[in-house]
Amino acid sequence: MNARRAPDDPVEWLNRAESSLTQASHLLDGVYLEDLCAAAHQAAEKAIKAVLLKKAVDYPYVHDLGRLLALARDSNIPFPDTVREAVRLTRYATARYPSPAEPVTRAEYEVALTHARHVVEWAKLLVSAGEGASRDL
Repeated sequence: MNARRAPDDPVEWLNRAESSLTQASHLLDGVYLEDLCAAAHQAAEKAIKAVLLKKAVDYPYVHDLGRLLALARDSNIPFPDTVREAVRLTRYATARYPSPAEPVTRAEYEVALTHARHVVEWAKLLVSAGEGASRDL
C-alpha cells in the first residue's frame, strides 16, 4: 500500500477511494451485496472529494454525490456523463445498515461497481495532472 499522506492531500483521498473500490470489487461468500455497494459509493465519494481538494473547492460533509458533483460543475470542473451517472450510488450511502429495502441484486451490484470505477478513473486523471511536476521542482 502507498505511504500515508496528510488528510488534506488529494492523493490520500484518491488512495482511500482506490482502497474502497478494491473492497467493493471482492465478491466473497457471506458478504452482503449492499455492503459492497456501500463500498462502491464510498469509493466514488472519496474520489470526487479528492478532485474537489485538488481544485481547492470547499465541500460540505455530505454523502450526496449529486451535491458534490454540482459543486464540481459550479467550479468548472469537467466530468463525463459516466461520472454524472454515479449519482445513483448515493442510495447506497447507508446500505451497509439493516433496512427493510429489497436486497441488492447481482446486476445492481455490477452497475454500482461500474459507476464507482468510472468515478475513480476520472479522479485519477484530474488528481495526478501536474503531480509529478510539482514534486520535481
